[in-house]
Amino acid sequence: MEFQLLGPFAVLDRGRPVLAGLRRQERCLLAVLALEAGRTVPTGRLIELLWNGGAPTGARSTVHTYIGRLRAALGPDGVQLETGNDGYLLRPDGHVIDARAFEDGVRGAAAAVGDEERVLRYDRALELWRGEPLADVADEALRDRIGRPLAALRLSAAEERARLLLSLGRHERVAAELPPLAEEHPERERLVADSMLALHRSGRSADALGLYRATRGALRSAFDAEPGRDLRDLYERVRRDDPALRRPPPPTYAVRVRGEWLPWNTSGDPALEFCNTYAGWGGERLPGSEWLRGYRTLAVWAGHLDLLDDRTVTRLLRRAEERPEEASAVLAGAREFRSALYGCLTEERGRGDSGAFARVAEVIQDAMRQAVFVRDEDGLGRWSPHPESGPRLPLYAVAQRAADLLADPRRLTVRVCPGKGCGWLFLDAGGRRRWCNMGVCGRGEPAGATRQGPS
Repeated sequence: MEFQLLGPFAVLDRGRPVLAGLRRQERCLLAVLALEAGRTVPTGRLIELLWNGGAPTGARSTVHTYIGRLRAALGPDGVQLETGNDGYLLRPDGHVIDARAFEDGVRGAAAAVGDEERVLRYDRALELWRGEPLADVADEALRDRIGRPLAALRLSAAEERARLLLSLGRHERVAAELPPLAEEHPERERLVADSMLALHRSGRSADALGLYRATRGALRSAFDAEPGRDLRDLYERVRRDDPALRRPPPPTYAVRVRGEWLPWNTSGDPALEFCNTYAGWGGERLPGSEWLRGYRTLAVWAGHLDLLDDRTVTRLLRRAEERPEEASAVLAGAREFRSALYGCLTEERGRGDSGAFARVAEVIQDAMRQAVFVRDEDGLGRWSPHPESGPRLPLYAVAQRAADLLADPRRLTVRVCPGKGCGWLFLDAGGRRRWCNMGVCGRGEPAGATRQGPS
């Protein structure tokens, strides 16, 4: 059974509405119990909510009658309404409740690793929002009382999502989606500020200034208040086209591919490229040093290094949007493999993890169990991940390249750049190089201690 609370209230059984014939107040009672699914709602509170403090004589008996009608209508479909502790409880077991899924989704987004993954999870949670909760069964006063926490959570999620998108340089998306919500909630000045910034960065400074003026007018009218200092300062900076408001600079030593920032190729081998970051492993981690921010970045990187073809990358990106939890699990595995591979390639120099080879070998073996032998465009045969590997294709592709490197004498020529804050890996077949090929390394700076891979 599916309970839809984030908008007009509906209960569906395999897509079939099941509330036909029930009175509005009975549906409202069911909606309140669904919002509190798994918790007993006292009868006194139900009476207060249903009649807003003006309950008629016999209201308790009326509530009992409503419960009986709901049990008769929904019991055959597996909905359990239990009586206990002078109240009623809806058992959530086996049911889908969109409000519960929304709350869980927002919490999952906040806890996710990587900005890209957080955005994907916020997207999925916010897509559940179809309108004002219980829009067709509760009056405005009741909706405000029982729907306020959900509404506040939605606004907070929208604010955090906008911040992430702006940090990723996707201001056009924020400018297209956020301003209507900011206009609806002028009291949420962070929504307004992010909307203004996104509009300004998208070349729509006049719209940004107009949004500020509309917000100021709404605040004066509804709250007899002026915008806060931060919002006023942003207005002045937009008005004078402050250069500092423009799109933030890209990460150091990065290239833009399919909207993703990827590290420059520096090592001469895909397995080593996978280990390298913008700032390397050594020294203090700098902003932008983590290039593997989300599954989308992983898939695009694999295509950029010709480990996967463009059509496969597009298919993987689409699947990741449809199944973000699946993509998140693959990303976590890819990060673990990267750390183990870095440790494996540096262990002979006393810098790595002696157990890293076993962890790397485990992933390689999984990849080879699902590998197929194909003929490339040059007529030579090669092992390739099986197309049915799904979202693990990028990980399996780089694992196969790692296997090639570890089984090749070239592996003995892998060097670690000793540059301060670097630690990049590169091949030194001639035995003459000490530094990587980045211009900042090897200029006479004292070599810093190189740390192991990421935590």
